Amino acid sequence: MGGVGLASSMQGWFTQQQEAPPASDCGGGQLQVHDASAVKADGFTATQVANATAIVRTGQQMQVPPRGWVIAVATAMQESNLHNLANPGVPSSMALPHEGSGRDHDSVGLFQQRPSPPEGAGSWGTVQDLMTPATSARKFYDALQRVSGWQSLSLTQAAQRVQRSAFPGAYAKHEPRAAALVGAVSGGADLAGQQPGQCAAPAEVTAGGWVRPVSGEVGSPFGPRGGRLHAGVDLMASRRTPIRAASSGTVIKAVCDASTARTVGTCDRDGSPSAAGCGWFVDIQHAAGIITRYCHMTQRPAVSAGEHVAAGQQIGIVGSSGHSSGPHLHFEVHLNNDRSPQGAVNPVPFMREHGAALGA
Repeated sequence: MGGVGLASSMQGWFTQQQEAPPASDCGGGQLQVHDASAVKADGFTATQVANATAIVRTGQQMQVPPRGWVIAVATAMQESNLHNLANPGVPSSMALPHEGSGRDHDSVGLFQQRPSPPEGAGSWGTVQDLMTPATSARKFYDALQRVSGWQSLSLTQAAQRVQRSAFPGAYAKHEPRAAALVGAVSGGADLAGQQPGQCAAPAEVTAGGWVRPVSGEVGSPFGPRGGRLHAGVDLMASRRTPIRAASSGTVIKAVCDASTARTVGTCDRDGSPSAAGCGWFVDIQHAAGIITRYCHMTQRPAVSAGEHVAAGQQIGIVGSSGHSSGPHLHFEVHLNNDRSPQGAVNPVPFMREHGAALGA
């Protein structure tokens, strides 16, 4: 998820936050990490905030995109609970000031990295290096940036490629709080998803791992229409515009809507206002019980049920199949694993709060 702009979904997590710039504001302002002592986060101690600040500051100095800051903080949350841990297995002669003892007999620091000696594969550096938050963060970022396509991977996949943990699925649960904490210590710099002076491209992955599915004006809005809920928004885009997965996840449906097949007979030609259903459409299951839906594709989707997709991966192309009067993407967001209209939320504020504002 995004950062300090998550006021509606993260309300109560922070007792003090700075105002984040609008997600659509990608002007050239300098990014700034706040003084850790000025950030108060519910559920985090001053020590944890200071360590997260060191991780984010190092990422900024290395010009790592904000998505990397969230991955790094979430990884440290899993590995050390954001504490700089020593270890009983480290010789006392090598002991340094620390914030507790870890569980892994040969690993230390925020990321529980293995020091040398021994030299060779799996060694990250000296104990002193790895017990220095900025240095251990730099080593994590160095390894992360060697992972091909890391910005489009899910947080768990990216973290696991670096850490090679025995519990590879454990990182995902930290993503929402890590993203919110990164937003707080960075003053909302994570929402732009950019370095100073750059604007986000339509398929650029934000710090929280989200992407605009298409770049197009918002047409018909979310809300009641004709006695029923229009459970998403219509994004106006030309026929055959690529449609991209809004975040990483697993495809749970990629089919011709049964209602369209019943009223039109096929999804392989344009529908009409008298037709029913989504036409060719895709549903994707994301972390935290979020589901996104993409309707009215012009041909069979480029993905299949059960397939994992990366954020920004093309899943189909814009068309006008089903209940449609012209080419566009109907885009929905559902919470609590509820694909029914009862689970639908307005995609416009949702995507804005996740740093990927909809629009041209």
